[in-house]
Amino acid sequence: MVVRRLAAVVAFGCAAVAGMAPASAEPVAACAAARVTTALPAATPMLDWSENVGYDRRGNLWVSRLYRNEVQRYDNTGKLTATVPVAFPGAVRLGPDGLLYVVYGDAPSSAIIPGGVVRFDPDAVHPHPEVFAAGFTMPNGAAFDDAGNLYVAATGSGVIRIGRDGAVDRGWTDRAVGAGANGIAVRGDTAYLTTNANPLGRVLSFPIEAPESRTVLADLSTGSGVPDFADDLHVDAEGVVYVTTLSGSLVRIDTRSGGACSVLSTEPLTAVVPVLGRSDELLASTERGSVLRIRL
Repeated sequence: MVVRRLAAVVAFGCAAVAGMAPASAEPVAACAAARVTTALPAATPMLDWSENVGYDRRGNLWVSRLYRNEVQRYDNTGKLTATVPVAFPGAVRLGPDGLLYVVYGDAPSSAIIPGGVVRFDPDAVHPHPEVFAAGFTMPNGAAFDDAGNLYVAATGSGVIRIGRDGAVDRGWTDRAVGAGANGIAVRGDTAYLTTNANPLGRVLSFPIEAPESRTVLADLSTGSGVPDFADDLHVDAEGVVYVTTLSGSLVRIDTRSGGACSVLSTEPLTAVVPVLGRSDELLASTERGSVLRIRL
């Protein structure tokens, strides 16, 4: 997306002007390579840009089609079974109530017409989205915690915590403000966040109850050492974080050792989720629009 590339260039330029460099100037090394196949092909490359992916409780896959302004439902055979209109959709996440929550307004226009989160019944014949929360600038990532709170990472608004009633927790959110927030994942009492402000490609973690206490896990760069744009991410049960990047890398970060390496080098990746029932397989969405199946 032009906007994503422009944001990356601007963020890198700001970091250079400020005299800041990534925590490690070394490019991310390669580690054990993954095997990649196409789970869903792109019908029309780029127009089908897949910004995010997620499952509903019946195991259907939902794909956010950014430029089509809709989220699409696919069954386990890869057949398209439903489309739901959502303006510039971002993260799509299953809520504790069985409803599907989708970020909307993942575009610069949200500075004028704010974005937010819609929700709908994914089992409905014709799902009807309703606004759950609104007022955010370029919301992109989203994740639920064990208590059912929803966390939204918005490039222009920082990290926002939303209660099960749709109300923004202003006190928590004010403490969690962070420029360039992009993707977010939650595991237990810890949140993991990607940011692309100063510097580009930073991956952070912080305790949910102390969002101002952030730890830098990695500053990502390409194979040539140029700072990379960090998009969405997933953290598994072992505390291993997988981050998608603009350069097409899937970066693996071991939060215990602090080591980072690239398991995959391919086309620009936008988000990643685990395959249902598999601990060794992931699905990744792409700018071209295909959804990739990755065997670790």
